[in-house]
Amino acid sequence: MLSPKRYNPRQGWLAKAEGLASPQNLYDRFQSPEITRHFPDKCSRSLINVMRKTDIANDFQYDLGNRRSFQLSERVSVRKNGSHQISRISDLLPDLHTPFLLITKISLVTYDALEANYRRNYRRAGAAAQAQIDRDIGKARQHTTSNAGRDIEAARECRKSLDEKDEPNPGRLPPITEADTYASSDEIPEQSLQQIVTAQTIRQCMSGGIALGQVLTGINVQDHKNDKGHEGKVFVVGWEGPDDPLDPHNWSVGRRIGVTLQISIIALFVGAASGIDATVLPQAAESLGVSEVAESLATGLYLVGMGLGSLIAGPFSETFGRNAVYIFSMAIFMIWIMASALAPNFGAQITFRFLAGCSASTPLVCSGGSIADMYNSLEKTWSFPLYAVAGFGGPMLGAVMGAYIGPSSAVSWRWTEWTMLIASGLVLVLVLLFMPETYGPLLLQWKAAHYRRITGDDRFRCQHEIADASLFSRLKVSMTRPFLMLTEPIIIAMTIYISVLYIVLFTFLVGWPYIFEKTYGLDQGLANIIFIAMFLGTQINFAFVPIVYRKTLRATQNQGDGHFKPEIRLWYAMLGAAAAIPISLFWLGWTNYSSISIWSAIFAVVLFGYGVTGIFICVYMYIIDSYEIYSASALTFVSLTRYMIAGGMTVVGIPFYENMGTHYTLTIMACFAVVLAAIPYVLYFYGHKIRAKSKYAFTH
Repeated sequence: MLSPKRYNPRQGWLAKAEGLASPQNLYDRFQSPEITRHFPDKCSRSLINVMRKTDIANDFQYDLGNRRSFQLSERVSVRKNGSHQISRISDLLPDLHTPFLLITKISLVTYDALEANYRRNYRRAGAAAQAQIDRDIGKARQHTTSNAGRDIEAARECRKSLDEKDEPNPGRLPPITEADTYASSDEIPEQSLQQIVTAQTIRQCMSGGIALGQVLTGINVQDHKNDKGHEGKVFVVGWEGPDDPLDPHNWSVGRRIGVTLQISIIALFVGAASGIDATVLPQAAESLGVSEVAESLATGLYLVGMGLGSLIAGPFSETFGRNAVYIFSMAIFMIWIMASALAPNFGAQITFRFLAGCSASTPLVCSGGSIADMYNSLEKTWSFPLYAVAGFGGPMLGAVMGAYIGPSSAVSWRWTEWTMLIASGLVLVLVLLFMPETYGPLLLQWKAAHYRRITGDDRFRCQHEIADASLFSRLKVSMTRPFLMLTEPIIIAMTIYISVLYIVLFTFLVGWPYIFEKTYGLDQGLANIIFIAMFLGTQINFAFVPIVYRKTLRATQNQGDGHFKPEIRLWYAMLGAAAAIPISLFWLGWTNYSSISIWSAIFAVVLFGYGVTGIFICVYMYIIDSYEIYSASALTFVSLTRYMIAGGMTVVGIPFYENMGTHYTLTIMACFAVVLAAIPYVLYFYGHKIRAKSKYAFTH
């Protein structure tokens, strides 16, 4: 967990980086005979900024004042106020290049921004905890005032009982003679108030600390064994109640929607990176000297990376919170995207694309947890589609963003990566400035820390801290439990279903020229613009949200206990999405002739966009409600499988369209979609029986 204290880079990971952290290492490099090479003025200024960022420049300037004989090949100016400025250090580190300096600067700035975001959320949690303390004190004073006479009388009886037994008085109360005076008074002197509180403690036969744990709302006293094996009492900090304002479930609807939209934007742009490279396939292949089939690996390996990265994303968010993972993964994602843009050859490009995919998986995996942090089961009926429609449209948006970069003579095809880098940077700034932390256990951990600071009592802990689950143990569970889902029929069926849809979607990215450019004679840019039609099709799902919400609300009321059968989530597919996919593929495949209007194909694409997003919503919500505490492992398995399969099939997409033609390729996919379209209907009628026999699914 990040500490709220100021971080000193020289005491951390940066101190281990050769040539950057130690002033002595800087001296050694400056005295090197290879001092005058390689770096332009702009790069020198960048390196100076990095040094200043890490406080290295200050140390270096101080030592310069004591070593006048130290000579540089470039000028070192000494200002009148005693500060030293290095105007040019061209050859400080001959083995460094501008990308490394930029990466270092991004890392440092991101860490500072992450720390600022953490401290801001930490202060918010502390303010909320203090507000609760003030409310509890107010309630206690009001209650004590109205019952002062009774409490003082109880203290007398307790003292008398102890005197009769010849036992010491644990409260050490002085004689109480003003009970009648203060019993009906609106104000009680502080000394008498303390007597009353102590009397209540004696009456309850508790220590002062345990009594405090009972007075504060949401505090439970538990026995706990510490690291040294000693048992003792701990005050477990929980929510103040069902209406605790610190709990993200109780935030205003507007605030929760705002956070949901931010999460959607993150998913939208990391998804866009998966499709944007396919729009410049011919230009990239020619520039790197490989075939278009080989260059399609840039998209395929990105998807494979997203699948593998999903195994480790969840545990990090459960250890460090949602915000830290969003911010850190976005920063790493930007670094790999930049490296891909600067890649000198094909091997470097696909390697960096794979690493970018690994980083991009984190927002997609953690977003489901963030939604669960803020919404109850009924509210997810409308909130999850709000996220899914934007998040699933990422590949389509990427195709539109890169539509005219490839055929343009003004910019290189590498501007697909630079465009993603700029867009991701804007998203990162948005998250840093406005994204609040939503992970409940971390908020309670901050709340407990505030209690410890206010009271000086180290026994205040949240359940997350007491559980003592390490990051390693969480990673172990995350990497093993998903494969246990291979025994679950529901998971297997849904995984196959959504994997086929992803195969169709991502083979569209490489097969789009065969559908629109070669048939209708469109240019490369205009053909990719048609992906807007697919994105618009995803929005149709909003029209079905009120229908499904009413059905879910009615089911909740009929159940009586606030729960409902997960099969109600299948309505998103049953209302038309399941049938829309095979219909759209047959439609697109067998009307793909130059003699038929292009608008026919465009409407088929709209229908496909509606269907594939509806199935995505259905699959995710059904799995979450069916497996509850195991849903993270189940969704990890689904994500891993679908991205791995889709990544592999993307590479063979071009040979499919070339050798079999558009008509038969789309027909084969449509036939698979026809068979799989029955899955939602089968699960709707028999899903409860399958869950009853499952080892991990829950029955309601």
